Amino acid sequence: MGVVPSLADGFIARPETASALGSALAPGAVVALVPGRAAAAGTRDWQGACGKTQLAVSSAEWLWQSGRVDLLVWVTATSRAAVLSGYVEAAVAEMGADPAGDAEVTAGRFISWLAETSCPWLVVLDDLSQAADLEGLRPAGPAGRVVITTRNPAAVSDEHRARALPVGAFSPREALSYLMGRLTADPDQRLGAIDLVQDLGCEPLALAQASAVIASSVLSCRDYRDYFARRRDQMARTAGGELAAAAVTWTFSAEQADRLSPGAAQSLLALAALLDGNGIPTEVFGAPSTVRYLAGNAAGRPADRELVRGALLVLERVGLLAADRTGGPRIRVTAVVQAAVRAATPAAMLDRTAHAAADALLEVWPEEEPGPWSAGALRSSAACLQRGAGTLLWAGRCHPLLMRSGQSLDQTHLAGTAVGYWRELATVSGRALGPDHPDTLATGHRLAYAYLAAGRASEAVSWFQWALAERARALGPDHPGTIAARLNLGRALVAAGQLDDALTVLGGVVGDYERIRGGDHPDTLGARDELAAADYTAGHFADAIRLHRRTLGDREHVQGPQHPDTIATRQKLADAYMADGRLKNAISQYKRVLADWQRALGPDHLDTIAARASLGSAYHSAGRMASALQMFEEAGAGYERELGADHPDTLACRLNLAHAYYDVGRLTDALSLLRDIAARCERTMPPSDPLAQSVRESLANVGGGDGSAR
Repeated sequence: MGVVPSLADGFIARPETASALGSALAPGAVVALVPGRAAAAGTRDWQGACGKTQLAVSSAEWLWQSGRVDLLVWVTATSRAAVLSGYVEAAVAEMGADPAGDAEVTAGRFISWLAETSCPWLVVLDDLSQAADLEGLRPAGPAGRVVITTRNPAAVSDEHRARALPVGAFSPREALSYLMGRLTADPDQRLGAIDLVQDLGCEPLALAQASAVIASSVLSCRDYRDYFARRRDQMARTAGGELAAAAVTWTFSAEQADRLSPGAAQSLLALAALLDGNGIPTEVFGAPSTVRYLAGNAAGRPADRELVRGALLVLERVGLLAADRTGGPRIRVTAVVQAAVRAATPAAMLDRTAHAAADALLEVWPEEEPGPWSAGALRSSAACLQRGAGTLLWAGRCHPLLMRSGQSLDQTHLAGTAVGYWRELATVSGRALGPDHPDTLATGHRLAYAYLAAGRASEAVSWFQWALAERARALGPDHPGTIAARLNLGRALVAAGQLDDALTVLGGVVGDYERIRGGDHPDTLGARDELAAADYTAGHFADAIRLHRRTLGDREHVQGPQHPDTIATRQKLADAYMADGRLKNAISQYKRVLADWQRALGPDHLDTIAARASLGSAYHSAGRMASALQMFEEAGAGYERELGADHPDTLACRLNLAHAYYDVGRLTDALSLLRDIAARCERTMPPSDPLAQSVRESLANVGGGDGSAR
């Protein structure tokens, strides 16, 4: 799971400087690949780009190809959101987890599963930024191996119990082997190779860039060495101290790129330097905004994707980026090269580049995101751009990309991360644009929703109250936007358990909509459903029934009996009847809901299957056991067919079926089914999961044992 980078051209396994890695990766081990030498304070860490990720790739491929692991999870761990996305992707594939579930909860289940499974696994956390990003998310287990790569040794705290393996320069023999392996087209270019290796200090990045420039030119190692010595002396005098070799070699690569693709290559490199170098989706470089930006900096060249493609090839040829075509094409750029490019880019060009990059990311961002991982690379690039561009994306407004990135966190249920994101964005917007700017109000409103999604309802109430006050002040109390804000406040009050206040607020909203919109307007009907739901939560089932019946009649008249909203209201009415003990009415409405969903969506749609399960529960409560068994069996088969046998919805439905078997005296069937459910829960859920606990209790009661799956 995840995108494992390709091995670089000319990769060597480093038998002299990284030989300990293979023996360290025993089952249960946590190994951290860290820079071999810490950079001086305030200096660019050129020597930190020493091939840690490549060594992790090599080890992962060896473990996988040799059959030592059955599950390989590669996570680009540059942020907590990225870690969560990687874990959720693995949980969905390996455990049948619901991709629409809360990411923190799903990731926690996956971590618990890793700790308990006997399946041999490997998790690689590449480019970990800080220890806090792994809080509560540290993978461990006797069957597993963990590899962490990081530029920040402090990110691997004592709590990781990791064995730190410093990765630094090549040995002289490794460096010479690497350089000779890269220069095969013309043997004469190898002249002076031994001396060049020594001058470059055996630095992997410097050797990669030098060999790329030599291979793409008529230079020999001896020629390059002469140029390098003069340039390093010149730069050292300016910098006032000794420089890492790569701090010099990258400048030759940039000059060679500009010779091969004047204007375009350097412009494209500047854009790539603002995004996440761990993997920029290639479609970003083909976006219309990128093409226009590049054409504007390459005078006389046509604005088309061939210009972009040529510039990318040139930059790859001179060693400034790598095109990775595994798991979806991506462009990778070393972080230290990105930092150097940003520092060398003039302010005016940086402004144009930042806006082009933001527009390009927005143009390729998918409207629908099926899971937390689907737009992870775009979110990471947006975050890098936000850090690198500073205030450039706040010129008179909040750039829409910043809003889209936050909405992506919301849509993919990264609730905790979304709270932090919107809180920071609201603060920056208030400072940059002022408290009354529409974008400031919008970010505050998004923050309120994020708090609500994260289960922090009390804080959500405070922000929805703020949003309501701002809307009322700006728009007036009867404006639809103000009434909608009041409705949001009512929802938050319900979630916070402040039911009396919620009923008062929602009752007022219904009255406002009836007065302004009319009694049968969709906004009015929706608000009435919200008020009925609050009554249901408060235990006022008779009031909920009265409201749902009225709304159902209006929806049937205005929207028609087969409209999805009408069917959904009928479902809520059936639920209210069920809660009030009016089982005959509940069964009547559930039967109608099932028939309507089946007619509208088909027998295999999840809404149809859920309606069948609800009808089964009503039959069970009414003692109509033959009908209950039929509904539960059909619903369980439907869930298994659509979601898989291990999905929580499937297991919950089958648990209801087991209870029904028990109630009709089919004890053997009940016990057999409960044991199967318990075994699946043990394999796919942590022991603390409420469903798993309920299954264990049921198994103990039915079997008279300890609740284990025997």
